[in-house]
Amino acid sequence: MGATPDPAGAPAPALHRWDAESVTGEPDAFDSAFATDAVAQTFEVMVPARRGWKPAPAGRGERYRFRRTEGPESFDLTLFLWQRLPAKGLDVTGDGVLLEHWFTLVPPA
Repeated sequence: MGATPDPAGAPAPALHRWDAESVTGEPDAFDSAFATDAVAQTFEVMVPARRGWKPAPAGRGERYRFRRTEGPESFDLTLFLWQRLPAKGLDVTGDGVLLEHWFTLVPPA
């Protein structure tokens, strides 16, 4: 069974569980519905919050398109957006350097 969110729907508790499991062994994957909700919550709540908490440049017209793929590794995008997985762990098309620039525009908490 994959990691699931707390009743409030916040991804943080499931991510902390994934952190602990990754230290002690092989972490469980997030289920697909949770991963989808966690990505949406990241863009709707966390991106504006992170840009408010820490200074971030306005950007120079960068455009990002994140797409979660199907399959057993579908939770990778959630892990990347929450800095649990490096960009090299994703299937990237386009300029990979621009992907690394994401955390300059959206500073981690």
